[in-house]
Amino acid sequence: MPRSPETVDLLLTRRSAKALTMVEPGPDADELQTILTAGARVPDHGKLAPWRFIIFRGEARAAFGQELARIHASAQPGATDDQIAFEANRLTRAPVVVAVVSRVTPGIKIPEWEQVLSAGAVCQNMLVAATALGFGAQWLTEWYAFDPEVSAVLGLQENEKIAGFIYLGSESVAKDERPRPVLAEITSEWKPDN
Repeated sequence: MPRSPETVDLLLTRRSAKALTMVEPGPDADELQTILTAGARVPDHGKLAPWRFIIFRGEARAAFGQELARIHASAQPGATDDQIAFEANRLTRAPVVVAVVSRVTPGIKIPEWEQVLSAGAVCQNMLVAATALGFGAQWLTEWYAFDPEVSAVLGLQENEKIAGFIYLGSESVAKDERPRPVLAEITSEWKPDN
């Protein structure tokens, strides 16, 4: 297999962009297809595809935001107009948002934990693919990823949960680096007892 130093460099330097600073353009239909295809190329024990995608583009972002605002206002009676407006505009922070839905098949030989991890790998692959295509990307799981009423609006089944909302767009500000773990502090090597 040929080496790909560019890929290694991308993995070593990739940094999430902030949804709040994303601007147009977002990925077009072909670029989004590439990002989703990369997402679907993750390890998947049993070939279950234990995930699916819900895409928000154009007016759908604002329409879903109205649902978020309604649900938030109902759950938080003391919410201010500014807070409700923020919820209404959540998905308009980026040109394209993809909800990655983890869908676990219980009671089979493939452990549920592996199925959930596969959905997490989908999110990471999408971030890497978007970055490789020159876009900013951020994986978020804010309150609406866990709210049962939001899940109902999205049509999630009992065995489904949001693994993350992937925000995609062009970057308007330079990303800053953040501290990373010291590998020596989080790495050990197992050795058999003598």
